[in-house]
Amino acid sequence: MKQLNVGILGLGTVGGGTYAVLTRNAAEITRRTGCAINVVQVADRNIEQAKLMTGGKVDITNDAFAVVNNPNVDVVAELIGGYTLSKELVLKAIENGKHVVTANKALLALHGNEIFTAAQAKGVIVAYEAAVAGGIPIIKALREGLGANRIEWVAGIINGTTNFILTEMREKGLAFADVLGEAQRLGYAEADPTFDVEGIDAAHKLTIMSAIAFGMPMKFEQAYTEGITQLQQIDIKYAEELGYRVKLLGITKRTEAGVELRVHPTLIPEKRLVANVNGAMNAVVVKGDAVGPTLYYGAGAGAEPTASAVVADLMDVARLSDASVAQRVPYLGFQAGQVNDLPVLPISEINSAYYLRLRANDKPGVLADVTKILADRNISIDALLQKEPDDNETEADIVILTHITLEKNMNAGIAEIEALPAIVGNVIKIRMEELAK
Repeated sequence: MKQLNVGILGLGTVGGGTYAVLTRNAAEITRRTGCAINVVQVADRNIEQAKLMTGGKVDITNDAFAVVNNPNVDVVAELIGGYTLSKELVLKAIENGKHVVTANKALLALHGNEIFTAAQAKGVIVAYEAAVAGGIPIIKALREGLGANRIEWVAGIINGTTNFILTEMREKGLAFADVLGEAQRLGYAEADPTFDVEGIDAAHKLTIMSAIAFGMPMKFEQAYTEGITQLQQIDIKYAEELGYRVKLLGITKRTEAGVELRVHPTLIPEKRLVANVNGAMNAVVVKGDAVGPTLYYGAGAGAEPTASAVVADLMDVARLSDASVAQRVPYLGFQAGQVNDLPVLPISEINSAYYLRLRANDKPGVLADVTKILADRNISIDALLQKEPDDNETEADIVILTHITLEKNMNAGIAEIEALPAIVGNVIKIRMEELAK
């Protein structure tokens, strides 16, 4: 029987899950692939713990380069994270003619172009299903299942930590800081949660999906990123009163002017399925010209959900390692030489609808002044919510939902509104998406 020898770099949460799934489901995997997938070497800093996890059945080393240089290893599973050492290891494995499976979204978002070029030159496979949305097979769906479509847009809840925080804020009426502490206590958020709550992790994943959807290079440095740290509970409450939920979305769209690549809090109609994805779960909506909107839902992180995707990639390598390069699915789903360097639009050039909240003195004429400023810029109002001031207060909240307009026009209108004498403080702006067509 054919055999595929695997070297695992990192036996942490994902690496440990990968080893467990490969071991537990070995017979089923062999039935599906006609190949025995064997872990022959593991690199981990904690040798003793790695020995316990593998039962002493695998060669353990604390030198990751020993694995990528091992002539008995056919495929390297890079599961250590980061994008410095991991980049060196992946490029060395490719140089040595080894296939690579990785769950590392940051590595691919920042260095994927270089890695795929190197792999193409050596004729090896780089598989990365686990890099986006954990156990949800969104890479395979975009690259293969929807291959007959011209992808129009992709929008996803692709960070479980922020989705958990926003769910708790909505359901329990708590402030961001309070929920973040709870998320850290429960293990959903890291001690330093910056990558999650500032949208960086989601932007890494969105960059990869955008490249596959539109056949373009990775352009993480051009992604617009806005997190949830400034989001206030009152806006989540008002959004719900108006029939919307607030989610941190990664959104990429193909337009005539270029590609939108953006991560930010977003109002979604509560009737949409994706608006009802709660807790730490992930979901991605993909709109193709032939198939229409399609939804992919599941666990976006965790040991075995992510391991499910890693092992599926190893199974693909087992099936395709002997195939010619022409018979394999290209790294981004487009043939070599057919990846187009599409421009990414700055956030000021995107078109969106908007939620605006302003605090105003409760006196006649204020609302008329605000609506005139918007009308002068051809910004039409879809809905308006005017709150009565509390007892003994002279200020009240006004909430406006607009139709779609150019962001720079919206920003100019907001600047004019903020300059009105009756307006107190800054106008709160949150983008809105219908996700219907």
